[in-house]
Formats: sequence, C-alpha cells, structure tokens
Amino acid sequence: MLREKLNDAMKQAMKDKDKRRLATVRLILAAIKDRDISKRTEAGDQGVGDDDIIEILSKMVKQRKESIKAYEEGGRLELAEQEKDEMEIISEFLPRQMGDDEIAAAVKEAIAETEASGLKDIGKIMALLKDKYAGQMDFAKASATAKNSLS
Repeated sequence: MLREKLNDAMKQAMKDKDKRRLATVRLILAAIKDRDISKRTEAGDQGVGDDDIIEILSKMVKQRKESIKAYEEGGRLELAEQEKDEMEIISEFLPRQMGDDEIAAAVKEAIAETEASGLKDIGKIMALLKDKYAGQMDFAKASATAKNSLS
C-alpha cells in the first residue's frame, strides 16, 4: 500500500537525516491526512486509498511544475531548484509515467472504445483515460493527441 511506503520513506529520511526528503514526505502525508479528514466528514468513509493518494501526488507534481516555471521566469533559480527536488521526490511514489508513444496508443484505443467521431467526444475519451491511467500519463498531452486524431 502506498501509505505504508510513504511512512517507511519518512522513517528512512529521518534515519538518513535527509531534511529535504523528510520535509517533502511529511508534506505528502499531511495532504493525505487532510483528504482523510474531509472524506470522513463527508460520507463516514474509512479514508483515502491508493487511487486517491495517486491523485494527490499527481496534483502536487503539477503544482511544482507550475511553480518551477514561475520561479524561473522571475529569476528565482534557487527556489526553482528546490521545487524540482521536491517534484522528483514526489514522483518516486507515482506509477511509472507513460511515454509519448504509449499515450498515443492509449488515446487511439480510447477513441475506438468510445466510438468517438469528432471533437465533441473529447470529454468521453478523457474520462475513460483518467479512469484507466490515473497518475500514469500527462493528460494535457493525451488531450492534444486526441484532438489531433479527431480533427
């Protein structure tokens, strides 16, 4: 389970006295805890599972990418470097990311499966891809690939 892997990583970072890694893993665990609490209050649920954790991690990586871009544009390279380090640590806990060829194949398969015929069907395709490949692909690339295929 992903939660156990994160807890083990936190313990190892403590042993190794790796401050950056420890802070980043604690940040991940705090985000998971927040989601646990909100889920419990919503529906009396047990908390988050691996799929939810992958979603949280993906969001965190996306935020880091945006921050890196903003810091680099603003000339704050030391902060951009810090965000890159955090992004690498967070990415370690995500499933392997699909390459461009794999994304193209998955999009082609999704188009066939949803019987999509035009740009109006992008929503169906993306919903299917998000269900099947959560945390494994760059959905912006997938969307662009789907649009190119359908237009």
